[in-house]
Amino acid sequence: MNWTEWLILFLILQVIHGLGTWKLYIKAGRQAWEAFIPIYNAIILMKIITRPWYWVILIFLPIVNLIMIPATWVETARAFGKDTKLDALICILTFGFYLYYLNYIADVDFIKDRQLKPKTSAGEWITSILFAIVAATIVHTYFFQPFVIPSSSLEKSLLVGDFLVVSKIHYGARAPMTTIGTPMVHDTIPVAKIKSYLYDDNFEKRNTSWKNKLQLPYFRFPAFQKIKNNDYVVFGQPADTLRNMDIFTPDRNYYKPIDKKTNLVKRCVAIPGDTLEIKEGYVYINGKKNVLPDRAQLQFSYDVKLKNPLASQADVNRILAALDRADIDDGMGQAQGETDIYRIRAASDKAIASFKNHPEVASVKKNIQEKGVYGGTFPRDPNYSWNVDFFGPLYIPKAGASTKLTVQNLPLYDRLIQEYEGHNVYAKGNEVILDGEVVDSYTFEKDYYWMMGDNRHNSVDARAWGFVPFDHVIGKPVFIWMSIDGINDGIKNWSIRWDRVFTTVNGKGERVSYLIPFIAVIFGITFFNRWRKKKKAKAK
Repeated sequence: MNWTEWLILFLILQVIHGLGTWKLYIKAGRQAWEAFIPIYNAIILMKIITRPWYWVILIFLPIVNLIMIPATWVETARAFGKDTKLDALICILTFGFYLYYLNYIADVDFIKDRQLKPKTSAGEWITSILFAIVAATIVHTYFFQPFVIPSSSLEKSLLVGDFLVVSKIHYGARAPMTTIGTPMVHDTIPVAKIKSYLYDDNFEKRNTSWKNKLQLPYFRFPAFQKIKNNDYVVFGQPADTLRNMDIFTPDRNYYKPIDKKTNLVKRCVAIPGDTLEIKEGYVYINGKKNVLPDRAQLQFSYDVKLKNPLASQADVNRILAALDRADIDDGMGQAQGETDIYRIRAASDKAIASFKNHPEVASVKKNIQEKGVYGGTFPRDPNYSWNVDFFGPLYIPKAGASTKLTVQNLPLYDRLIQEYEGHNVYAKGNEVILDGEVVDSYTFEKDYYWMMGDNRHNSVDARAWGFVPFDHVIGKPVFIWMSIDGINDGIKNWSIRWDRVFTTVNGKGERVSYLIPFIAVIFGITFFNRWRKKKKAKAK
């Protein structure tokens, strides 16, 4: 739905509200017309039900309003003497149309200065839980969101098992686009294993059906900073076709709303307007080799030749035991068809420098693909003989910038133009047809970014699925509040990395944990509040 359609629906809902409550407004000492004026009617209603003004904002916030609107129905009924559990249940089950009964049929009177506190302890608990959910949903949706590193694509920079706090305010909080869903649940409801949002599973035309399910148009609040080269970014995977996030069952015909795509965290190596090229696994931006922050460590796959063939994997483990295992990912396994060559899946330069000096190691060779050999990478066109180690050059589109559009370069921008910017484009002979017209250039409507992992040979990133539009960006990871080694190996194998707990994601030099200062502040605030309460009690 576009903004015009939403406006029409909004006005219809205002009429429905006015028709169902205007007599109640009169009984509360207000004018009938006040029930029909958009937004103003909500302000007046808050005065009638004796609730704070900020409820008006909450009932218009997507997702949060799924809780607040039913609460407003119930409070309206209570303001006119209908305050039993049955009344509340009927209000909710009838989607608020119970108010029509109170407005036209029931003989009710307005209760002025009514008691707002729930009559029972159970009522207090329910009220507290609901508003805790509302507060948490607001923080989760518009300010900060927790995120766990699930894979090793940023290994040695961000580790598997790092629990991140992701700031949404840095790049501007994106308002929810999916309006009907479970608060604070991204994709699949745990245990129930069902979708957390309204969707259509019968797709006849790709990437369109879900747009008809009460989707809000894209909107983003102002940002405090722009995405810079080498920033960590959390975003929705553009090419996500995963039906369930906990069960890896991709379906190429399955499309998700933008705000329900699988969340990933990568490093943004190229921003709009950059020209990117990869040589021997190293990124070059506008012709210059990209320099990563000092905390980052690139990792590559290596082939290791041993001086003497090893009898067993135990011998391999003995060699690895002499090294810093923290710098080697997943150990070392025998290369296929070889007796004295083993492959290290991923290792940092530090680990390899140490490995080369081991007395049983004859040579170490980086496992780099040959230049000009097609590796099945983006844009997945054999005419572009790119692979994960030799890629590009490729221009990263910037909003408002134009590029020549030819049959030859169309594969680079075809998905962008169709999936992200909503145009129909195809090649016909030696011509490019855009929305039914022959064109030789294209002006981009959005900003795009290039996201990659530091673990260059073990990262499914932009080299696989291409550009990331800015509307897919979620936020910036800023803090590690917990870090668990072995998080994917069962709780018995968990081990807390205390040196990473309560540390900043970004920064220079060694990480510094702020756990002790945090605990000290919490204890300080707790004891200060207790002292202040005792002082007030004595004063009385």
